[in-house]
Amino acid sequence: MHKPIKYVEKGLTIAARGAWSVFDTLNSIAPAKAFTPKWSDKPILKSWQKVKPPLGWPRETDSLCPTCVREARQEILDGKRDYKILLNEKVGEIKAHIIERDGKILMIKDCPQHGHFEDVMAIDPAFFKHLEDAFPGSDILAHNDEKLHNHGSSTIKYGRGSVLTIDLTNRCNMMCDPCFMDANQVGFVHELPWEDIKTLLDNAISIKPKRQMSVQFSGGEPTMSPHFLEACRYAKDVGYFSVQAATNGLRFALEPEFAQQAKEAGFDLAYFQFDGVTNAANEHRHITNLFDVKKRAIEVMYAAGIDIIPVTTVVNGVNDDQVGPILDFVLENSDKMGGVSFQPVSFTGRDEEISDADRRRKRYTISHMAHELSRYYKGKLDPYRDWYPLGAMGSFSALADHLRSLSGPEGPSFGSLACSCHPNCGSSVLIVSNRKTKEWAAITQFFALDRFMSDIAAICDTARGRELSMLQVALSFARNFRADKAPPGLTLAEFARLFFNGKMGGTLGKKIREADWTVLWVGGMWFQDLWTYDFRRTEMCVIPYATQEGEISFCAYNTGVGWRQIVENMHTVAKTKEWFAERGRHQIYAGNRAMPLPERRKLPVLGATPPVPAGAHIAHVR
Repeated sequence: MHKPIKYVEKGLTIAARGAWSVFDTLNSIAPAKAFTPKWSDKPILKSWQKVKPPLGWPRETDSLCPTCVREARQEILDGKRDYKILLNEKVGEIKAHIIERDGKILMIKDCPQHGHFEDVMAIDPAFFKHLEDAFPGSDILAHNDEKLHNHGSSTIKYGRGSVLTIDLTNRCNMMCDPCFMDANQVGFVHELPWEDIKTLLDNAISIKPKRQMSVQFSGGEPTMSPHFLEACRYAKDVGYFSVQAATNGLRFALEPEFAQQAKEAGFDLAYFQFDGVTNAANEHRHITNLFDVKKRAIEVMYAAGIDIIPVTTVVNGVNDDQVGPILDFVLENSDKMGGVSFQPVSFTGRDEEISDADRRRKRYTISHMAHELSRYYKGKLDPYRDWYPLGAMGSFSALADHLRSLSGPEGPSFGSLACSCHPNCGSSVLIVSNRKTKEWAAITQFFALDRFMSDIAAICDTARGRELSMLQVALSFARNFRADKAPPGLTLAEFARLFFNGKMGGTLGKKIREADWTVLWVGGMWFQDLWTYDFRRTEMCVIPYATQEGEISFCAYNTGVGWRQIVENMHTVAKTKEWFAERGRHQIYAGNRAMPLPERRKLPVLGATPPVPAGAHIAHVR
């Protein structure tokens, strides 16, 4: 960037700081009442009305005994106990303590029957504290009739903005280790018929007050369901903001036409299993050329206009050395991808029987990842400056809700997606990247994100009209920009367009294609398991699973009490042997053999869709 432009921008920043100070002092006098948006019968909450779970340490919480839970679940599966005990009793629940010891944050707990359990939650207490301190609170729980303390849930009055996850099938075309759902190993097929899928989609989208809802089809491998395309089409028709699938991508690599069909049906985003940037780094998935397959799938999905978020389950000693190279790969291919979701291993499903020694050896946390990326990029990514809890992104949703509510009765009929993810569960870094020059930087390198979020709270709390609110936003944006710290070529004007037309634009309900510069979301999603389960984290979970029994939080369904095994057994379609006899065996690529790929042919690029806003793709893939 030319120096004169930098000087001009620096002058604008200084002027904006002074103007904000004067304006904010006057504006704080007699703040207006909050607006009531069209999609809610209650006013938008002020910042001081939002709630936080218990944070800090040492602290006591409610957790689970890993052995008690597995024993109780098996008794239910064996028909010795009624599954309703999970609704009415605190099965396996014990007290736990979160403490600091030997420079680590630990969860320790004792079961009267099965003894002592402990596990690592973070290898850096300062990083752990930074994430908890940066959590602004949530409006998801603020209107609850009672605390979400037991295994059930109370009524959420303010609306839920989230990702609804629907398991279409437990069949899969891979045989992975790890696998959170034990696909191809349970001896039965659980596959939803179309009427059940339709009912689940209808029920979830009807929740009032309404916030933006995305749906993620999962499995097994969801593309193996005969209803996948129909489900995508129907979800888009009834108003889901983003239609996603947690997929290994194999079918797209094998059938480019299927990718085109999926896009035409309304499929927006592939939450794409991706473990490393070499075939050797993927060998634990038992396909010897899996990285080649993944590259082909990316090529095919991009040509079809499908957004791609690689999803990496990180296991210490297995692929932890791939964290930096994977981000390199995403930066190099930022024209095709919207970021990456790293998911430190959760020992659940097929992995629950892991020994204590193996669990300690393989345990990996977000703090491991933050420090690995800092080491790999020689400090360019800073654990304490650049990482923020996913719940902090709710500040942008609050601003969008405020601005959109100013339209009154003509405003949108749904609120913005509001992520209330617990700071111990999810965090992320936002990166700007130039698709042509490959220049990149963490946004917090040149933009005071913490102060901007504080400014957003002030804007929403004073609740002025459109003109004054937009003036506040402009002043805040300018005063928090550091031109001398921005990467070469990124001006204040370009960053403003990028921010509001890209990530913020999605929150505002618009989708405008980014040009040379893009924002990449680098997420860390650590889903708790039986050794780290914290009911206070579960309270904040806004990722519901949809089952025939109703809506269940992701944590209780997949990684805690283990509703998945029970629900799938209750709704078994057929024994696997019977299914194969009637319908034939589906192809499973495994056995440490190469997967055959069709000859490459030139595919027309239909035009990639804009990136999904940060937080819209929060879900779990193993």
